[in-house]
Amino acid sequence: MKLILHIWRQKSRESPGKMARYEVSNVNEHMSFLEMLDVLNEELIARNEDPVAFDHDCREGICGSCGFMINGVAHGPQRGTTVCQLHMRHFKEGQALWLEPWRAKAFPVLKDLMVDRSAFDRIIAAGGYISVNTGGAPEANALPVDKQKADLAMDAAQCIGCGACVAACPNASAALFTSAKISHLAHMPQGQPERRRRALSMVARMQAELFGACTNHGECEAVCPKGIELENIARMNREFTKAAWARRDEVAGSGRRRLLPRSFP
Repeated sequence: MKLILHIWRQKSRESPGKMARYEVSNVNEHMSFLEMLDVLNEELIARNEDPVAFDHDCREGICGSCGFMINGVAHGPQRGTTVCQLHMRHFKEGQALWLEPWRAKAFPVLKDLMVDRSAFDRIIAAGGYISVNTGGAPEANALPVDKQKADLAMDAAQCIGCGACVAACPNASAALFTSAKISHLAHMPQGQPERRRRALSMVARMQAELFGACTNHGECEAVCPKGIELENIARMNREFTKAAWARRDEVAGSGRRRLLPRSFP
């Protein structure tokens, strides 16, 4: 199989970029998309040209490292699939493919198809964790979890943080990613002590990273390789609203107490 590739080439964050045309021959239909790019890079290196930079790690659809636009679709045409799981049998002889990095202000291009997704790390650091005492592993049945809640938590926990939702959203919103992390822990008993603070701090961090607002286009759900559903965004909104009102009541309550005479308890 022969393919024509139009790939975004950009040397650094500060450098201007442009599309470059390449032809790749002898592509095996059983290759993954990244293996096809490996073949291209071997040819470029043999010609003393700069290979195409792209993120990858496990190449099993688990780590979330790989990801770019293929003909305008995040992760390519196959639904529920990361780029490393996408195989060349889904393309035709002589087909032209346009490869671009994620396009979002919060994901600046580092080089070629690589972008800086550390904004996701900062959202997680703002509250996507639980505080527990270290020590030996707890008894598995010490904290029983309802089956329905366990299933919902596991569905949300499947998010691999690839960033396809942001790239597909016309607003470059990170609502699906952030809501998956908030929903996951909101369903678990271990996540209850910090539930309110988590929702407030993670949403605030998401806004600080200059992601756009969610307007329910649904493009994020359509391209998510793990099938994270839009209902998680609704749950995040509820969690945030409840936490915001609870904080408002606490602040108002503390203010009333300060206004009372010292003789009152």
